[in-house]
Amino acid sequence: MIKEAIILAGGLGTRLRSAVPDLPKCLAPVGGIPFLSYVIDYFKAAGIEKFIFALGYKSEAFDDFLRTKFPAKNYQLSIEQEPLGTGGAIKLACRKTTEETVLVLNGDTFFRIRLDLLSGFHRQKGAQCTLSLKPMQNFDRYGVVECHEDHTIKKFREKKFYEKGLINGGVYALEVAAILEAPLPEKFSFEKDFLEKPSPGRRLSGLVQDAYFIDIGIPEDYERAQREVKELVNDPNRS
Repeated sequence: MIKEAIILAGGLGTRLRSAVPDLPKCLAPVGGIPFLSYVIDYFKAAGIEKFIFALGYKSEAFDDFLRTKFPAKNYQLSIEQEPLGTGGAIKLACRKTTEETVLVLNGDTFFRIRLDLLSGFHRQKGAQCTLSLKPMQNFDRYGVVECHEDHTIKKFREKKFYEKGLINGGVYALEVAAILEAPLPEKFSFEKDFLEKPSPGRRLSGLVQDAYFIDIGIPEDYERAQREVKELVNDPNRS
C-alpha cells in the first residue's frame, strides 16, 4: 500500500485569478475552507501517512494552513526557488521521499480514486508509473489517453473536442527511482517529457476509475466545486 504522497501546489493559477486573485489556487476556499484541505483529508483517510508539498508560487501562503492542518508537523516542504515545471517539482520533492513508491497528485484537483486499487494494480503491473484515468464525455479541456489490452499506455492524444474518452486524472503511482535515475533535466514537464516522450524501458500503465473528479483550475469549475462540496467529503472507500 502506498503510504507517501507528493502534492503539487506550486502552480501560478493564472486562469483562476479572476475568481481568487490573492491565493494559490489550491488554497481557494470551497465551502468556507481551502480546497486543498479536502484533498489532504481524503487521502489521509485512504492511508497516506506522509505528505510532501511541492511549493513555489506564494509558498509562504501555506504556512498557517499547514501548521493548523498538521499540528504534529508531520509533513515536509519542497520549495522551488525558480519555476521547474511539473517534472522538476516532482523530481525535487522525490529527494525527500523515504518510500520506493509514492503517490503524486495535484493540489487543485480532486479525483476520488480507490488508493488500495491503484496500489495493488501498480504493483501487479510492475510499472514505473501508473496513471489514474477518468472516463469523460463531450469535453475539450483535456487530451485523451489510449491503452493496450494489457493496460499499458498506448498513446496520448492532444486536446480537442471528444465525444468520449479517458483523460489523465493527474493522480499517479510513481516509482521514485524512475524519476531520480532518469536522464532528465532539472526543469521539465512531467506530462510532456516523462509520460508522453518515448523512452526505452519506461513502463507506463493506466488504471480506469470512474469516480468523482473536479479540477478547479478555471472559474467555472471553481464555482461548480462550491455546489458540490458534499462530493469532496465522502468516504474514501465509497466507489
